Amino acid sequence: MGRGCCAEPSLDELFGDAAMRLLMRRDGVTEGDIRALLCKLKDTHAVAPCGRKRGRNAIPARREMTEISQAAVAPRIASKMSLWKAVAFAAGFGLSTLSYPVQAATTSGGNTVQELYDALLNTMKNGRTLGLSGRFMQLAPVIRRSFDIASMARLSVGLSWAGLSEAQRQQVSESFGRYISAIYADRFDSYDGQKLEVTGEQPAASGVMVRSRIIRANGEPVKVDYMMRHNGEAWLISDIYLDGAVSEVATRRSEFAAILKTEGIDGLIAALNRKADLLSGTMARSF
Repeated sequence: MGRGCCAEPSLDELFGDAAMRLLMRRDGVTEGDIRALLCKLKDTHAVAPCGRKRGRNAIPARREMTEISQAAVAPRIASKMSLWKAVAFAAGFGLSTLSYPVQAATTSGGNTVQELYDALLNTMKNGRTLGLSGRFMQLAPVIRRSFDIASMARLSVGLSWAGLSEAQRQQVSESFGRYISAIYADRFDSYDGQKLEVTGEQPAASGVMVRSRIIRANGEPVKVDYMMRHNGEAWLISDIYLDGAVSEVATRRSEFAAILKTEGIDGLIAALNRKADLLSGTMARSF
């Protein structure tokens, strides 16, 4: 059963949410700003949802949102963010009447990368306990919902893609997804104080470029940029640039070309599954 109207998430839970942290960092908003907004909302009405008297963390009922005027909210928040952003933050704390700005923010390219990084850090911190196959099983679903696997597979195969049957395309995409997941499970195997940080994003010709850096255990920073494309529902990673120059897709395309030339598409599918098996300690399912 989901949360009832009297079971809104606590402020601490929401401030701990990765998407909310990213949105707050992006707009220069602090916990104090949000608490000040909520205090103003609480002062505006005397009764909390479900008929409760207002407590320390009480939040106005959803139907009350339309009754809060711009004059009541904007002057206290305008120095930090516009009115719609103030309402968006309020909506994030249980006021869903005007929740569409929050939905737009939580599906940004930066949020997709941040969610990937959060999953990687969690896996790294439990890496030794999980083992290679355990890390693979934990990361594979995250990789598939963060990456545009079909698009990356198509671009990596190159011109040969046009001559493939739909079944072959599905097999290549499946094998490519396993291969990428296995690479991440192998590389992000343990935690020694590394940091994975999203540093910004900017518009690009084919979508959005998300800037980030990975700080190794020895303190050395590595610049990693993500090209993001919107598939109609979410922002997905379509390419990765190491140190701002080396394209993941271009590297794979060069690698795959040699296999395609000598072994064809069936040889490429077999090679991808074989590499994934070796890196992840798992076996590919048969088609």
